[in-house]
Amino acid sequence: MHSSAVFLIEFGAVILGLGLLGRLAGRFQFSPIPLYLLAGLAFGEGGLLPLGASEEFVATGAEIGVILLLLMLGLEYSASDLVSNLKTQYPAGLVDAVLNALPGAIMALLLGWGPVAAVVLAGVTWISSSGVIAKVLGDLGRLGNRETPVILSILVLEDLAMAVYLPIVTALLAGAGLAAGSVTLAIALGVAGLVLFLAVRYGRLISRFVSSDDPEKLLLVVLGLTLLVAGIAQQLQVSAAVGAFLVGIALSGEVAEGTHILLSPLRDLFAAVFFVFFGLHTDPASIPPVLLPAMVLAVITAGTKITTGYWAARRAGISTRGRWRAGGTLVARGEFSIVIAGLAVTAGIEPSLGPLATAYVLILVVLGPLTARWTEPIARQVTDRPAARRRPAPAGAVEGDGVARETVDDSDAVGRRS
Repeated sequence: MHSSAVFLIEFGAVILGLGLLGRLAGRFQFSPIPLYLLAGLAFGEGGLLPLGASEEFVATGAEIGVILLLLMLGLEYSASDLVSNLKTQYPAGLVDAVLNALPGAIMALLLGWGPVAAVVLAGVTWISSSGVIAKVLGDLGRLGNRETPVILSILVLEDLAMAVYLPIVTALLAGAGLAAGSVTLAIALGVAGLVLFLAVRYGRLISRFVSSDDPEKLLLVVLGLTLLVAGIAQQLQVSAAVGAFLVGIALSGEVAEGTHILLSPLRDLFAAVFFVFFGLHTDPASIPPVLLPAMVLAVITAGTKITTGYWAARRAGISTRGRWRAGGTLVARGEFSIVIAGLAVTAGIEPSLGPLATAYVLILVVLGPLTARWTEPIARQVTDRPAARRRPAPAGAVEGDGVARETVDDSDAVGRRS
């Protein structure tokens, strides 16, 4: 059969399968991400039916998926919102780094992998998945919630921290000297700072340049600008996700609204491809030997992420329910963790680090959407029962079944920015 025909059959079958899985997830009212990942495992290395002709296209689509997820996330908030949140939430970023990087570093040292591997695994456990969390927030309809800016601030601080962390890790893995590592770090910081400055200072001019009454022209200009900035950022050792996010916050007003409408279908398509691609490159046979330490690490760092989100939301004055939602949403790890682990595997630091990181991320990328959905209801059930027993029923609150009812006013929803 002709290779182009095989490609069309394979890719068409994948997209059709994702649509059916998404419909199934919608019927049971949960995020389709875990199903997308399991589909990737089924069609990947060591799976039931490995793909061949369409794998390279899926890889490119996965990169575009992450970029579009972060662009759409940036469109939800203005540049002034971002700067304000970063100024107020930087202590949460420090708490996030300490609580979530230390478990990975300690685990690597306990396994006898050495200090360089400890630095790498610290990054794997530290960074939440912006792509997964962006998708979960959209699926659960929480983009306008009051706790969402807190979540985004932590994610942006993590992504910006990668501009510092990745050059350091690259230098350590390559055995580069202090001078070479310092030059790489200075370039990365300069590029990240320049893009942020342009987004904040000249956001209105950028929006005016991009603006068009023709949807086709608006789509082409915004998508081209986003991919261009993301590519330049990645070439200069800065995350492509950071570049895409900053393009999103630079756009405002009618341009942001129009772009959101035009790119939503593309985001959904390529985001699904991203999660399938992650599963494609996970060999199921490599997971069992490292499953136990990966599970231990996943349980510990799920708890530390929930603690981070709860503390940050409490500090921002968010209600108790919003605090639990913030913590549960931050649990997922994903694209950055795999990138960090891939650097170490390529450098040959520790053969078991790659499978451990893959198993760890797979556990949390499946668990993350579930904790985002269920952390707050479970916490409410646990905390409300003792309080209800201690609190006398108010007059007139006893209904026909004899149980005291209380109406909870939790106005955590706010509108999108215009």
